[in-house]
Amino acid sequence: MISVVIRTKNQSEALAFLLKNLTERYSEDIGEIIVVDNMSLDNSREIAENFKARFVTIEKFSYGGSANVCAREAQYPIVVIFSAHSYPISHDFFKQIKLRFESNPNLAGLRCLHSSNDYKNFINKIPAKMDPNKSGLIFSGSAFSKRVWEKYPFREDVATFEDKEWTKRVLEKDYDIEFSPSIFHYEIKRTRKQQLFRFKNDMVGNYQLWHTDFTFENAFRGLMVSIYNLIKSFFVDFYYIIYRFIYLIKFVIKKPKKF
Repeated sequence: MISVVIRTKNQSEALAFLLKNLTERYSEDIGEIIVVDNMSLDNSREIAENFKARFVTIEKFSYGGSANVCAREAQYPIVVIFSAHSYPISHDFFKQIKLRFESNPNLAGLRCLHSSNDYKNFINKIPAKMDPNKSGLIFSGSAFSKRVWEKYPFREDVATFEDKEWTKRVLEKDYDIEFSPSIFHYEIKRTRKQQLFRFKNDMVGNYQLWHTDFTFENAFRGLMVSIYNLIKSFFVDFYYIIYRFIYLIKFVIKKPKKF
């Protein structure tokens, strides 16, 4: 069977939909559902308990640390990890995952499909060894082997991209990371504060994992480009606001014939 583990914080509405989806469409494929919650202040615990999901609280969040909690809490050999704002769509989502683990004992993980980048790499058969970023795991809608994780836990000292770092590491140990034609949807709306939090972690993660360097020149150029785009966007939006207003006035003055 499969363990489904959900990472969440203050996303009770999205969590409720994901759990409803899992329990109504995929119950025969899932052995357990675990909600790993980062000190939510909403009614996430109540929602998880209503759907008979096990609720685990973590106080100090880190991407790698929370992923290790997910793996440690899972009882079954295949672990599928979601964020609360993602959910499976294809009817055979978990069946495809099980089929691929059964057919390849060397499999460490599977990346499921949710974007054009996934689909293009899947169709073009671009392996994770060639493109660990777009063909490697993404910890919202990916599956991994608990057996492999027990040998190679996720690193907790990375700012983010714990999934990509693990991908690179297990590939170097000659395990396989593949695609599964299992389709899921990823839907999130971040506040400005959340976007800033993600930006800071992604910047450190890009430096740690992909060795993307940053200089004063890059920072200044980025600032100028952002200001230019902001001003350009303002004037473009303003133009179309005025254009729509003028068109509406003309319409009121001279309405077309009704049918």
